[in-house]
Formats: sequence, structure tokens, C-alpha cells
Amino acid sequence: MGKVKTIARRTFLIGSAAVAGGLVVGWALVKWPLRNPLLDVLDDDDAALNPYVKIDPNGITIITPRADVGQGAYSVQAMLVAEELDLEWGSFLVEPGPPGKAYYNEAVLPEGMPFASINDGFVARQGRALGGAVAKLIGLQITGGSSTVPDAYEKLRAAGAVARIMLVEAASRRTDIPVEQLRSESGHVITPSGERIPYTALAAEAALIDPPSSVTLRDPSQWKFLGKPMPRLDIVAKSTGTAQYGIDLRMPGMVYASVLTNPRIGGAVVSIDDSAAKAAPGVIKVVPITGGVGIIANNTWRAFRALGLLKPQWGEAPYPKTSAEMFRIVGDSFTDEHRDSRFRNDGDVDEALTAAGTDVQIAEYQLPYLAHAPLEPMTAVVKLSGGKLEIWTATQIPRFLVQWAAKTAGIEEEAVTLHVLMAGGSFGRRLEDDYVRQAVQLAMAHQDVPIKLTWMREEDFTHDFPRPLAMGRGRGVVKDGKVEAFDLGIAAPATTASQMGRIGLSTPGPDISIVAGAWDQPYAIPHYRVTGYRAPEMVPVSSWRSVGASINGFLHESFLDELIHAAGADPLRERIRLCTHEPSRRVLEAVAEMSGWGSALGAGRGRGVALTVSFGVPVAEVVEVTDTTAGIRIDRVFVAAEVGRVLDPVNFENQVQGAVIWGLGHAMNAEITYADGVAEQTNFHLFETMRMKQVPDIVVRALEQGPKVRGIGEPPVPPAAPALANAIFAATGTRVRELPMRKTVRFA
Repeated sequence: MGKVKTIARRTFLIGSAAVAGGLVVGWALVKWPLRNPLLDVLDDDDAALNPYVKIDPNGITIITPRADVGQGAYSVQAMLVAEELDLEWGSFLVEPGPPGKAYYNEAVLPEGMPFASINDGFVARQGRALGGAVAKLIGLQITGGSSTVPDAYEKLRAAGAVARIMLVEAASRRTDIPVEQLRSESGHVITPSGERIPYTALAAEAALIDPPSSVTLRDPSQWKFLGKPMPRLDIVAKSTGTAQYGIDLRMPGMVYASVLTNPRIGGAVVSIDDSAAKAAPGVIKVVPITGGVGIIANNTWRAFRALGLLKPQWGEAPYPKTSAEMFRIVGDSFTDEHRDSRFRNDGDVDEALTAAGTDVQIAEYQLPYLAHAPLEPMTAVVKLSGGKLEIWTATQIPRFLVQWAAKTAGIEEEAVTLHVLMAGGSFGRRLEDDYVRQAVQLAMAHQDVPIKLTWMREEDFTHDFPRPLAMGRGRGVVKDGKVEAFDLGIAAPATTASQMGRIGLSTPGPDISIVAGAWDQPYAIPHYRVTGYRAPEMVPVSSWRSVGASINGFLHESFLDELIHAAGADPLRERIRLCTHEPSRRVLEAVAEMSGWGSALGAGRGRGVALTVSFGVPVAEVVEVTDTTAGIRIDRVFVAAEVGRVLDPVNFENQVQGAVIWGLGHAMNAEITYADGVAEQTNFHLFETMRMKQVPDIVVRALEQGPKVRGIGEPPVPPAAPALANAIFAATGTRVRELPMRKTVRFA
């Protein structure tokens, strides 16, 4: 097989499938195949039949380029390939692969376009196709936006099918048996006589064969893995403590580092007295870095201890000093000057609000900054030697990370090798690369040895790019027991502009993140308007699990519930009446049936409901609570979601339950506040979410009737907070308009 590496050096095109982006018909440039990035990293005896399938004499490796941050991305990607490649579950290895344009994500950009996901009109479809085309042209390799499954569903199955066809053709040429008389099974090609030829023995010959220009994917009735409960590939390693995250990595000759930078993000360094730190036990070097200083030592603990000996004088924050000042600025942004979007403007809202005798319902809501706070803090291993840079870290943006690491080191991108590791959580935090840039600066000052950078937890909290703070102002009118007018203004800094700006991408036009999960909801209210106001950026912000919808689900569904109550209508039945989107109506009806909506609960108990469509997924949730002498107790949560098709029912349920706990816990207790420009919450004891004893029973139902396969990691988050707030009102008569809810009510 020594010639395989050379033979396989070609591009990969499937005319009818998404592997080559051929779905954008008529755009010659977009239809060009992308070079297989595996060709640059193959050993001599390896064959890469396409960017997702690598075979060597010892076995088969499936490339899973979307980051696994705990959501099971590696397993579901492998499942898609293995299903069509005819492999036994677990009989193969998985690798994230090298950064490469071929691994572009064509499902993520359409979420930033001004087309509601429930809009399937011609213009919306063309706009989404344009987004996919742009993603290919720029090689947008990114994990986020619950896009892994939608992007991979056909693409990776096609990759498996193409590899299988090439292997069967290779067997046909070797045996002179027609392809029609051969079949594949469990990593082998089977002849009519029963001879089993392993794929590993056919890879060299398969690499000589041109890939087919089109493939027919198997009908779901033939699936062995997809749609069935499968053990995740990482479950044994994670259960036995042998899974290796970035923070676990050890190498011969490794040194260890940590950093201390101005806790006022973006603030200057006035001076740092590092004399005591330099003399501390184990310290190898003190290195100035952007915004602060790094310490390299012979173990991580000694690096941490030496940081505590530094005597810094920090410059002022380039943003207001306190949360109160920041909220004042957000509140002042509800003006025409700051208006960013008005994608929803049905009927005549102004006329409805000012009509004679109209009783206008008014409410204002406030949400704080929130940290990502993954359990594994920011960490990376880097080695710079002879003008070449190696990086080992977990990341959701591998190509951007390579670009900025190269720029930091002053070398070409081709001189950077990135080894992507499994992440110990993210929730959006590993869409940033600030920690890697710091590690590269340390490597420039201490070359030829691997340096492991690990942030202290306090550095992690104070230097997070949080979910933005936000305010909502609602005005509405009810008439004849129905919601007649709904006017919601939302003011917040622009998440997309802030985040993309840090990786060098401009985002012209309105920022969808400000109104996502509000303007695009499936209700036919006669007079219906949602306006986004772009507040000035203060603390730099970033995507947080479910991004803008995590804010706007609360704003939209809380205010809608207030209007429905003012109308004297039933909260769930009125939502169903207003709903114009059949999949959304089905999840509302499902959750009504699941929860026994309308049945008596007894004194001091209440149910609340919320529906949010985000990332194309309608999710309805009902929360049941009891007002006890110790505070509000959350008893049960019922969740119905329409995702088109569930690829792994066990992981689906886990993702939904985890998202609900995430949404509820943060809404109950969590916030990041600022004093003198510094985040006051520096560790988990000050950033509490939900305790184990508070976790309710969570009942999950998947509806699989939609036309498209969707992701589920983020969509259950947005309805959780408003459903809880609405349940608290039903039980106590108290409206919660500010998060965290502990400012208004007490929890048991």
C-alpha cells in the first residue's frame, strides 16, 4: 500500500450530495470540489477515500470534524458514516481530522439571515442556499448553532456510501465478479461464495477508482444504527476516567504555565512588579503577554502560586464600571438612533395601541450577563520549534484558530499543526481563541519545549466573553378575550458583531442575535411588532448556549403570557389558537396532553407553558411548581420538540434534559455583575445554577414529522425560563420580570 498516499491525492466530488456543496446548482465556483485535507497528514500506508474515511492496514478511521464538547458530536457523525459504509458499531476509530475547507459548515450561516426558520418560501430557500455557498467559499469550519446534525445528515452518509461503492468496485476488479453480485457487510465485501474481503485489504485498489458522481442513500427502514439507542463511543473512557481532555495532556519535557491579565477586559497594564514571582519555587520564566503576564513553571500549581505574588497596577476598563451603569445605557438604547431591526411588523401596532378606549398592557424585563463557565477551564499545549508551531487544544473554530495562531507567531499557516482534543464543556466558550493566542506568546518566549497553559478558574470567570445583558419593553392590547396587539422592543449589545469581529469577520447589516427567538415566532397576532435596538458594546460578548434565543424566549413568552392572562384566556389554548405553524401547533398539543393541562393541581401549585422556535426547532415546555414554606419547588417539566428525525433517542433525551436544567438553573440563580469594571463572580460558589436536589422530573417527547432533520442541543433552553416564570405566576400571582429569579422569589 506504499503508493496509496500518492494515488489518493485528488479532490472529492459527489454531484448530487452535499459533500462537494453541489446543492447550489448553477454556481460554478461553488460546485468546485474541495481538496481532501487528509492528504497532507497521511502516512505512506494510509488511504483517504474521501475527507471522512481513512483506511490503513490496521483498520478504519472515521473523521468527525465537528467538535465534541460533551454533546456526543463524535458519535453521531461516526454513526452517519458507518451506517452507509457497513461497519460494525465500535469497530473503527474516530478522529476530528485536520482543519480544512472541506469540512465547512453550510448549516450555520443561514441562522444569521433575516428569514424565519419556519419560512420555506422561494426567497428564504435561496437565501439559505447563499449562506451555504458563502460558508463553502470561506471554508467556515465551525461547530455551533445546533448545526452539526443538519449539516452532516446527508453529507456524511454520502461520504460513507461513496467509500463503500469504491471498495465494492475494487473487490469486483480484483475478483472479476460483477458489482451486482457483491455485497458489503461489517467492514467486508462478500462474494457469492461467501468469501469475506476486508476493507483494509481493498483500500489501495479503491484509492485508484474515481468516486461516483452520485449516490443513493439507504432508506431509513434499512438502518442498523440511526434512529436506535446506541452506546456513545466515548462512554467507556468517560466512565472510567481514561478520556483525555486538554487539561489531562502530558508530554515528555513539558513545562507548565498560567496567566494573569487585566480583569478589566481590554484594559491596559500600568505596571507589574514580578520580582517575588521570579524568585518563587519552580518558576522558569516570567513572560509579558498582551494585557498582562504569563508564568512558566515546572508544574501548574507553582505557576498558580507565583501569579499570586505578582503586584500589578491595572488600567481602567474601556467600558462602564458597574452593572447599574451598563443597564442604564441599555435602557437608553430604545431610540430610533439605536434601532437595528424590525423584521416583524404585522398590522398597525401604533393604531392598535392608541385607539380610543384602549387599555395598554405594559411590562419591562431585565436579564444579566451570564458566563459560559465550562467545567474544564481554558487550556492549551503549544510547542514552537524551528519556525513550526504545534497546538493541542479543544476548539470549535479550528481554521480560525490556526489563522490567528500563525499571525500571533509571525509564521505561515502551513507551519501550524493543530491537534483537536475533546472538550470538557463549552456552551459557546470554545468559539474563542484568546487563550491559544496567549499560549503562542509564551511559546515564542520559551521555544523547543511543549508548554501547557491552564487558566485559573478566577481568570476564566473574569475573562469570559459572556452572554450579553438585555432589556425588553412590551406594550400590548387584548380584546374580546384574545390577544390583539403585541409590541416588543429588545435592547442588547450585538453578539454576532462582537464575536465575529474578534476572528476578523465583519457582519454588515442588522444583528439577528438581538431579536432571534422573538421576531420569528409562529403566532398570527393581528398587530404584531418586534424591534431590535443595538446597545453599545461594553463588555465584549459571545455566543452562549442558544445565543439570542436564550434571552428572547424569556422576553417574548413572558410578555405573551401576561397579555393572555389580561385577556382572561387559557395560556396554552390561546397559544394554539394563535399558532400558524403546524409543527409548532403539534408540540403545543403534545405538551398539553403530556402534562394533563387543564386538570386541577391544588392550592399553591401552578403550571406554566412556553413555546420557542429556535434553530428551526419548535420546543414547547410545561413546568409544574409548588409554592412551599421553603420556597418555590419545581416538580416536573414536560418537553415536546419537533426535530424531523431523531438519530439517537438516548442522546436526544439526554440533550433535552440537560438543556432544560441549564436553562432553569441559570434563570433561577446565575448572573455576572461588574464593579469597578471587574466581574464580581470569580468561581462557581458565586455563580450558582441548579442543585441536584432541585432537579425536577423531566419528561421528553420527540415529534418526528417535520421535513428537515434538526439539532437539539440548544432549542430546549429558551422555553425553560419563561415556562418557569409563568408557572410561578400561576402558583403565586407574582410576575417575574428580572433574572435571576431569586431576586423576586425564593427557591426550595
